[in-house]
Amino acid sequence: MVKSRSLVALPIYNERAFVEPVLDEVSRYAEEILVIDDGSTDGSGEILASRRDVHLVRHRQNQGYGAALRSAFHFALAHHYDFLVTIDCDGQHEPRFIPEFLDAIRNADVVSGSRYLKRFPGDSTPPADRRRINELITAELNRCLGLNLTDAFCGFKAYRVALLRDLAIQENGYAMPLEVWVQAARLGWRIVELPIPLVYLEERRSFGGALDDAETRLNMYRRVLQESICRCWPERARELGWELPGGKRTT
Repeated sequence: MVKSRSLVALPIYNERAFVEPVLDEVSRYAEEILVIDDGSTDGSGEILASRRDVHLVRHRQNQGYGAALRSAFHFALAHHYDFLVTIDCDGQHEPRFIPEFLDAIRNADVVSGSRYLKRFPGDSTPPADRRRINELITAELNRCLGLNLTDAFCGFKAYRVALLRDLAIQENGYAMPLEVWVQAARLGWRIVELPIPLVYLEERRSFGGALDDAETRLNMYRRVLQESICRCWPERARELGWELPGGKRTT
C-alpha cells in the first residue's frame, strides 16, 4: 500500500520575530514543510535561506496572503502531495494540532480550524472589531451558501490536494478564504471544523493601508463574497436576488 504524502505550508511576510521558533515547532509534526516568502523585507528571507529542512517559494514582491496560499496550492499539486495543511507563521496557531488536521482530512475535503467551537484554557480575548467582523461574515456565508461554519477566517486548514485543481482563486488578499468557501460549497466539498485555541499575540497587527479601518475591511469582505458568488455560482446568486456582472438583476 502506497503511503500518503502530506505537506505543511506557511505563508510569511515580515515574520522575523516568529519564523524560526514556529518552524522549529512545526518540524516536530510535519513530514515536509513549505514556506512561501511573500516578498519579506525584514530579514526573514535570510533566516529561511539558512534552513535546509524546508521547501521555499519566494515572491520577489509582496503579493498578499491569498497569493501566498495560491502558491502553496500550486506547489502541492505540482509535487503530487495527498494532503496539504496551511498554518500561519505569526505564532497564533499551535503546530501540535497538525496531526489532528491530518487525521480529520482523511474523511473530508477541507478541514478548517475554529477558534469559537469551544474554549481552551488560556484563550485570548479577540479584538472587538475582528470578532464582530468574523461573526457577521460567518453568518452571511452560512446564509448565502447553506453552510454551518463558526469561524470564516481561520488560516489553519487541511485540504485534499487532488481537489485543489478545481478551484479558480483570484483574490490575492485577506478575503481569499471567502472565495475558497464559495467554491467549496459550489463543488459540494465535505467540510469539517476542528476546534483550536484562540491566540492573539499582536492585537494591533496591521492589515495594511485602508484595511486597518474595520468598516472598510467589512465592506471589502462583503463585496468579495458577493462577487465570488455571482461569478462562480450564478444559480445561487439568482436565488439571493443579486445583480450579475453586466447589470442583469437576478430573478
